[in-house]
Amino acid sequence: MTSRPVSALIDLRGITKVFSTPAGPFTALGGIDLQIAPGEFVAVVGQSGSGKSTLINVFTGIDHPTAGEVIVAGTRLRDLDEGQMAQWRGRTMGIVFQFFQLLPALTLAENVMLPMDLCRIHPPAERQERALHLLEQVGLAGDADRFPSAVSGGQQQRAAIARALANDPAIVVADEPTGNLDSRAAESIFRLFEAAVAEGKTILMVTHDEELAARAPRTVTLADGLIVSETTRPGPRQKSINQVSDRARIPVRGRLRTVKETI
Repeated sequence: MTSRPVSALIDLRGITKVFSTPAGPFTALGGIDLQIAPGEFVAVVGQSGSGKSTLINVFTGIDHPTAGEVIVAGTRLRDLDEGQMAQWRGRTMGIVFQFFQLLPALTLAENVMLPMDLCRIHPPAERQERALHLLEQVGLAGDADRFPSAVSGGQQQRAAIARALANDPAIVVADEPTGNLDSRAAESIFRLFEAAVAEGKTILMVTHDEELAARAPRTVTLADGLIVSETTRPGPRQKSINQVSDRARIPVRGRLRTVKETI
């Protein structure tokens, strides 16, 4: 077991997740210990069924571990009820779901504004402007008033990334964020993530793209619900845990470089 750094922003201790199935218990996570410091860019890789999505669901509070402890930004997730969890998650994390999870009755701009409305972050008069700014960053400035059904899967993915950045979260969690994008768009999104890390955000990206994963400063490989290897490369300077905790309490509007600027 690796030592736990004092500055860990994400601290998973002995995480086990067992599902009940008609064939009997299925262990999706078999005792995961993982620590991620503020400002890290971590790629999680592994074959389908290795436990990647379950790992994300556990440390974002979407699902509960069967055993173990999850501590994120100084908060023990087991101490939060569902309402507290939703507010905490909305202020602390931006999540890019594998299948987008955009609301079909809302335009792309309205989807991006939704986290701001739910968490009451940013003055109401500024939310639309911020949503349009984020859509511009991911190359969707001209599609803000279109509904998800009227755009491609790749465009929905980019809108989901913009939505994840809406509340200026300290942590961005992305489940296959480039899976529906062509190589040029995938490169643009990866550079957007790099820009976010340069501004102090912590990124955890699940991906099947081995080339992109190899460019992340740290790569964690899962197999059969276990961490089987880790690779660390030189990366950007990390922030302190106190800085990140402050951002979780009082979100600050920031500016990331646009997709065009990162190319």
